[in-house]
Amino acid sequence: MRPAASNLGDEVVLEAQALQQLLEVLSGRGYQVVGPTLRQGSLVYDRLSSLDDLPRGWGDQQEGGFFRLRPLNEPALFGYGVGQKSWKEFLYPPRRRLWPARQEAHGLQILPPGEDAVKFAFIGVHPCDLHAIAVQDKVFLEGPYLDLHYQARRQSAFILAVNCGHACGTGFCVSMGTGPRASSGFDLALTEILAEARHYLVVTVGSEKGRQVISQLPHRRAQAQELEAAAKVVAQAAGQMGRSLDTTEIKALLYRNYDNPRWDQVAARCLTCGNCTLVCPTCFCHTVEDTSGLTGEQAERWRRWDVCYTVDFSYLHGGSIRATPRSRYRQWLTHKLATWIDQFGVSGCVGCGRCITWCPVAIDITAEVRAIREGERSGARGQGPGARGQGAGISKGTDKSN
Repeated sequence: MRPAASNLGDEVVLEAQALQQLLEVLSGRGYQVVGPTLRQGSLVYDRLSSLDDLPRGWGDQQEGGFFRLRPLNEPALFGYGVGQKSWKEFLYPPRRRLWPARQEAHGLQILPPGEDAVKFAFIGVHPCDLHAIAVQDKVFLEGPYLDLHYQARRQSAFILAVNCGHACGTGFCVSMGTGPRASSGFDLALTEILAEARHYLVVTVGSEKGRQVISQLPHRRAQAQELEAAAKVVAQAAGQMGRSLDTTEIKALLYRNYDNPRWDQVAARCLTCGNCTLVCPTCFCHTVEDTSGLTGEQAERWRRWDVCYTVDFSYLHGGSIRATPRSRYRQWLTHKLATWIDQFGVSGCVGCGRCITWCPVAIDITAEVRAIREGERSGARGQGPGARGQGAGISKGTDKSN
């Protein structure tokens, strides 16, 4: 079942059990293999040593403020949607030492941060998360300042994507053009098929690294009926999508509605807990902390994730420039869907739905944008920075309105 090496773009078939060999091949190539596992009723990404570590036979149910794993009636290996974690934690870790320093006779010596050389292989990356990684590539790799730590981990990573077989209950990737089928950014992309007592995978080769790995596995070219079955799986997921986000001129819409009364309504519900930013696969807000030893001979600087919902996040000398929940929620949503486009040329939202699922009060970003759009039609809008030609400024700390 092993023909000549496949070319890029080829679609081949693997039997489900061949995934064990794939994990072994990746491990043998020096990758730390990471994928979905079950931990205390949650879906988390952790190290994989065998297929038994995958959540075989488990799916998920997601609604606003609600996530539950549920047993399936089939032994699917990838029958779930996205959980609360994303691949961001491996490429852009929650805490990272920027540098240590030591006091020496000739002065303070800044030392290398001790970068690790981890090569990750990500197993089961959903299409929306592929787009999230691409968004973070723009943030950390395409600007005037490179994040060398991110660059090292990103360039060495191997990505095995999985096309969605069902829609997440809160996802809206179809309207964002980010799913449910992976189109780019992967080394291999699979569609899982369970039909007529068969369990197999239709796999697309997306890179030279992927081609090399697939050549070490028993495979054959996909037949027309197998390609059709894979297309049906993805189409089913697209048809199940229960939410959508109208992105028509969304940047201008939000700039025009900086003072829309809808911000007050959502602020009355928002707990400013920051869950939405922590689970978001693209958010990159952080703070920097300095520590020193008791003797003053050693010091370290650390970067850690932070959230724009805290009062201290926007603190300048004399106080916070975003003192109210209204201003902080508005900052987050407007940056995500509008000023992000000015900064990086893409939306900061990939439609994964995590911010809806993990919001304790079930605030729905799609509903909020829809309410603002409908409110504008009815005349309920104010003069925002966009109307004065200053729209991009609200992501740069100029939001002084409460």
